[in-house]
Amino acid sequence: MTSESDTGSFRLFPVIRAAAGGSGWSGGAVSGPEGIRNRIAERCAGGEKRILTVECYPGVDLDDIWSLFAPLEPAAVIRSDDLALPAEEIDAMIERDLTKDPVFGIMTTRRLEEFFPAERLKEARARIREVSSGMVLVYGTGASLVCRGDLLIYADITRWEIQLRYRRGMSNWRTAREGLTRQEKYKRGYFAEWRWADRVKERLLPALDYYLDMTTQGEYAMVSGGDYRNALTQTALAPFRMVPYYDPGVWGGDWMKNHFGLPENGSNYAWSFDGVPEENSLLFDFEGIRIQTPAQNLVYFCPRQLLGERVHARFGKEFPIRFDMLDTMNGQNLSLQVHPLTEYIQQTFNMHYTQDESYYLLDAKGDDPCVYLGIRTGTNPDEMIRDLNEAQKGGRPFPAEKYVNRIPVRKHDHVLIPAGTVHCSGANTMVLEISATPYIFTFKLWDWGRLDLDGRPRPIHIEHGAANIQWDRNTEWVHRNLVNAVTLLHQDENGTVERTGLHEREFLDTWRVSTAREMPVQRNGSVHMMNLVEGSRALLVSTEGAFEPFELHYAETCIVPEAAGNYNIVSPDVTPIRMIIASVRN
Repeated sequence: MTSESDTGSFRLFPVIRAAAGGSGWSGGAVSGPEGIRNRIAERCAGGEKRILTVECYPGVDLDDIWSLFAPLEPAAVIRSDDLALPAEEIDAMIERDLTKDPVFGIMTTRRLEEFFPAERLKEARARIREVSSGMVLVYGTGASLVCRGDLLIYADITRWEIQLRYRRGMSNWRTAREGLTRQEKYKRGYFAEWRWADRVKERLLPALDYYLDMTTQGEYAMVSGGDYRNALTQTALAPFRMVPYYDPGVWGGDWMKNHFGLPENGSNYAWSFDGVPEENSLLFDFEGIRIQTPAQNLVYFCPRQLLGERVHARFGKEFPIRFDMLDTMNGQNLSLQVHPLTEYIQQTFNMHYTQDESYYLLDAKGDDPCVYLGIRTGTNPDEMIRDLNEAQKGGRPFPAEKYVNRIPVRKHDHVLIPAGTVHCSGANTMVLEISATPYIFTFKLWDWGRLDLDGRPRPIHIEHGAANIQWDRNTEWVHRNLVNAVTLLHQDENGTVERTGLHEREFLDTWRVSTAREMPVQRNGSVHMMNLVEGSRALLVSTEGAFEPFELHYAETCIVPEAAGNYNIVSPDVTPIRMIIASVRN
């Protein structure tokens, strides 16, 4: 398994070249409607009865699925979505999980099976038995609940593409609610639909006959289940990058646009997601045919190889580390915010762990770039909450610097932010955010009186925030514990290794490797996530020849699975480079 290299520039679409396994290809990949149909027609030739089951992730366009397979002239067709409960009943069943809050819900424990009455599934199976010859097509979300079929196809779509379709007007799966905002659609997906759909996907990955990529409308591709699983397995044995994506925001800047060559969008780019397997995708190349697939599928299929035994034992099939970027260069301050404590997120939202995080400064400019961090010594909590509520109701703007520490920062500073700490990055900073994965649970306290890009007020959660603010994290405590808590671990003629965090309340460790030559990296039984924070490029070289040298460019994030083994960081140009690495602490 090798990754596409483009020396000297940031790669917007990193490709993982799939290689045949020891037993060779089990069917390869095909692209385009005709190629996909021809492959299925070959498997269904002869006139005997064949059941084709196409399980669809919510967000896959069912009209597109029908257009793909209708020319095969199936003898009978069952659309599984029509077997589900009425949309109004499903809305009622998940109402408690979605809550009345515009942003936050409760992680559902429901399963897809609960929305399909047993008698309807039984009737559908009876219809299938009545067919004596030819193809029976069963397709839609829940198709595999009807029957496994003679051929099982999983039609998948990336999480980012689902969000883009929400914005273009696509509705959620089986809802009677109309006129939902994109935030409401995302909430239903995040807390409900994607949870039960992922449980189905996880169950089917070891068994599917074909994987069908439906992400890019009109440019579909399919690969045999064996080859797809082989590609996932190989990916879990070597460093790899995911496909990043970018989004504008009211506070966004222009650093990423200038450094990454992003297309002009008439606005800015506020966020980069380049290290979030639940959101990002992998781009496989099967001998010239590309398959885009959610990176989370790798976590489901190869958790032990990817995470390491002890990390898998603690987190299960969840990837616990998250890298993203926050760009305020020539932009504005982020919203003042706080993340929930562990017990609060468990009891309120049914999440296992919370978003502890940190800000690593990739860049900062001007005379006074800063982050806001912790409570100023002497702050009266009641007065601060009163002033927050008054500002939110349209009173005088919240005097942030009266209550929150304003910490000057510069390039390569590392600021730690354990949950419960009030914080935000200021204007003219470029932040690499290193954190635990539950990224949606941000309680905004003050948004500087702004409207969002859609002209609506951004949701504020002062009540949630007040329940989690740790008031004893005052000025002295913050400077002593959270700002550049750097420890030199090793130094020799080749370079240095420094521990830069995180705080003792956080389960992640980060360290910075600086070299102009070559430095070994110590494995600790955990997956590694890293970013090249200085230098044009670096090589990751296996000390045991377990993988081909992997090239990483400036500001790119990559993952080194635990199963990849020991490796060195090499400066191929013999110039100074710095790498920031995160792992789960022992």
